[in-house]
Amino acid sequence: MKTKTATILAIMNVLSWIAFIGISIKCGAIIFTYMLSLFNQQVAKDLYQGLNLYDLMNDSFLQYSLFVGITVGLLAIKVYVAHLAIKIISKINLTSPFDMALALQLEKISILILTLWLISLFATIYQELMDLPNMDWNGGEALFLSGLIFLFAQIFKKGAEIQAENDLTV
Repeated sequence: MKTKTATILAIMNVLSWIAFIGISIKCGAIIFTYMLSLFNQQVAKDLYQGLNLYDLMNDSFLQYSLFVGITVGLLAIKVYVAHLAIKIISKINLTSPFDMALALQLEKISILILTLWLISLFATIYQELMDLPNMDWNGGEALFLSGLIFLFAQIFKKGAEIQAENDLTV
């Protein structure tokens, strides 16, 4: 019989896969439509889900490319974070959950989310200075989330150290 924790981890694994696939599709769709817009400027009118960058593309191709690049970069980081979350969930051993490798993965996710926040902060400032189309970069919560995950990573590290000491004393 599965424990409640094992069931929750299985559900989280499915949700992580859904997020990974969904964000990957969005990132790939934006890259694909950007590439198409290089050959047909009309594609920029609906780059992805109503994102109209046609005027920006006609005003400055460099600004257009940078705007799309920032968007793709943020999505790529989110895809990688979802990938790392899948790896963490699949590696958790419920009999001895504290593992130094998992703690290091959590730290890596924390750093990636902090990077996500910094890029979204830059993107918001850039967007306002250049009077670009309004795009919600969703960076505000990332700083808090990064700190929270970093805290969990430190708890996992300490747990791994204690677990290793207990394994040695047996």
